[in-house]
Amino acid sequence: MDIKQVATLMNGVTTEIIGEGAVVNEDLSNVVDIGKAIFDNTSYDHFVKTLVDHIGRVMFVDRKYNGNTLSLYRDAWEYGAVMEKVYGLKLPEATENETWELTDGASYDPNIFTKPEVAAKFFNKRVTFEIPLSIADKQVKSAFSSANQLNAFVSMLWNDVDKSMEVKQESLASRTVNSFIASTIANEFPSVNDNDYSASTGVKAINLLLEYNTLFSGATTTKDKCLFNPEFIRYATYRISQTLDRMTKLTTLFNIGAIPRFTPRDKQHVVLLSDFKAASDAYLQSDTFHNNFVDLPKSTSVPYWQGSGTAYALSSVGDVHAEVEYGGSTKEINISHVLGVAFDHDACGLTNLDRRVTSNYNAKAEFTNYWTKLDCGAFRDENEQFIVFFVA
Repeated sequence: MDIKQVATLMNGVTTEIIGEGAVVNEDLSNVVDIGKAIFDNTSYDHFVKTLVDHIGRVMFVDRKYNGNTLSLYRDAWEYGAVMEKVYGLKLPEATENETWELTDGASYDPNIFTKPEVAAKFFNKRVTFEIPLSIADKQVKSAFSSANQLNAFVSMLWNDVDKSMEVKQESLASRTVNSFIASTIANEFPSVNDNDYSASTGVKAINLLLEYNTLFSGATTTKDKCLFNPEFIRYATYRISQTLDRMTKLTTLFNIGAIPRFTPRDKQHVVLLSDFKAASDAYLQSDTFHNNFVDLPKSTSVPYWQGSGTAYALSSVGDVHAEVEYGGSTKEINISHVLGVAFDHDACGLTNLDRRVTSNYNAKAEFTNYWTKLDCGAFRDENEQFIVFFVA
């Protein structure tokens, strides 16, 4: 089993998410298993030197954070490592029904073997990281007035670990989706090498702005102003709903592997950029008596794909900048205005999540080290349906 250490990547991702840095290129080629096939936080032990002997009132920042993992968690198993996915390569062909073609004296062979065309895909990659925490036995007691305060302090430290873990699990989920976005763009537009997709649109990657400006003569909406154009938002909502309906029918058009696939409504996942969803709510639903006609499909919203940048600009929150496997090597994809994605339940996910805590007591210095560890498999199956909606 291939285990990848992703602590460095996860630390950089955390900086992007909390707004301390700009959105940067991320190498996701070895993070998400495609089935062939995330920290420079300050150490918590500094509290020993920063606490004062006594304070009149102590308030602890102990708010719990719940990350958005985009409903990507799948099942887990205790034994074994590899996930195997068996599927048919193509639909069986129809033949003539000889019941209605009987000829006197003819022989009809019932023993012809028709070999089914099937294949198996193996997912055998895991990612792993850990978060350390050290708690001293003696020094902290002089800093508080009661056992309750001490317990609250230790609880705060553990809550910080939990928050950090939630952010990083959330990041793994979003990077799984981001890698699929980048891979879809790479495969849909193989001739684009300068990351300029303004003249490109396809079936699996739909340039809503190009379609809108082409369809409506005189339309000159830009990628930075389109979310303030009610007519564009109405068109985008129409195209997304139309595509979701088309996904329910068996087709080879909506997956990179060109395998016949369909996705019923209850297996569809839709993730939309919150800027786009908020624009739809403000410009479409606020002035109509029939909201059901302009409603976006049921979806999960995200404030950004990778990070907020330093000002939540659309070019930052809508940006996916990653390296993915393509054509036997890696390719850098940078697409800055992704509005949403739609995909099959089995297209991507996080499997076999194993979160645990180990510890070691240092009797000489009288402190305890704790390590909160996480292993999981992040996968994407390019034989399942995945569609990207963007503007360029």
